[in-house]
Amino acid sequence: MEVSVKSEIDVDIHPGYPVSWQAAAFNGILRGTARPLSAVLLRHTAGMALASRLIGLGQWVPGRLPPEASTVRARLNGCSGEWVRGGAGLDETKVLLYFHGGAYFICSPATHRPITWRLSAAARRPVIALDYRQGPVHSLSESLSDALGAYECLLDRGFAAKDVLLAGDSAGGHLTLATLLALRDRGLPLPSAAICLSPWTDLSDGCRRDNRWLDPMLPAGRVDWLARQWTAGLDCRDPLVSPVYGDYTGIPPLMIVTGSTEILRNEGRRVALSARENGVPVTYEEWRRMPHVFPILADVVPEARIFFRHVARFLRAVEERAGGSDTAAA
Repeated sequence: MEVSVKSEIDVDIHPGYPVSWQAAAFNGILRGTARPLSAVLLRHTAGMALASRLIGLGQWVPGRLPPEASTVRARLNGCSGEWVRGGAGLDETKVLLYFHGGAYFICSPATHRPITWRLSAAARRPVIALDYRQGPVHSLSESLSDALGAYECLLDRGFAAKDVLLAGDSAGGHLTLATLLALRDRGLPLPSAAICLSPWTDLSDGCRRDNRWLDPMLPAGRVDWLARQWTAGLDCRDPLVSPVYGDYTGIPPLMIVTGSTEILRNEGRRVALSARENGVPVTYEEWRRMPHVFPILADVVPEARIFFRHVARFLRAVEERAGGSDTAAA
């Protein structure tokens, strides 16, 4: 593992764990299934609708949760979601607000339970996974409105901003960053930190070339096509549309995680570099040969389970930094 010497929280980490046979096998499965299916379906709205229905069926298949984990349906400011608890003895005065991925048109809190219950256990607090509005019926601004409304609802329910974490994967990582920028620009109190897994941060008209042939899951042309669907009529370089162009001054510490071969790797890396230039402590982790949003494979891939130890380390560093700041202020 290579770690810079800046600090415990402002680091680049390239985990040196051997690539497991499970991860290698899943890369092969994804290359033979998800990638060609995406290439076929993500060409027109009818294909998107079919993909959404297929993925939607998965949420009715009972997921494997450990006995200590639980889920409860919830509503936040008119938006549905679910409370996820990864065990007993959690600090109920704290919360993690999670935005699932799915390219803004598929998936739900139910599909992402392999991530959310483990995040709850690692953060030692309940997770509220938001079922925000998605395309093609709804716009990016409506998704962001749901995210902001949910955050403000948590504050209204008595959670202090310092006791709130944000997290999300892929499109949910995009929503996490856009939410942070919007909260900052509106002068609202900010959460203590945020975690972005394989964030989709650039929806502009640039052509993706890095890892174009290496990504086992996402065809670059289909990602570009999806970006055009969601940004029609919008300024693609607006930071709330493409957070890679944001000024991150004043944003709390970030943890940004990517796989070395995924098509979105450089988008996460660019946000990490930009945020550091704006004075934000960033833990950037790049995992060798891990697919897009690999933590969702934690039931079967050992590296994905190990990742949540890194989350716990990052959050300890955030707490230590906050404690040091409070002491200095006193």
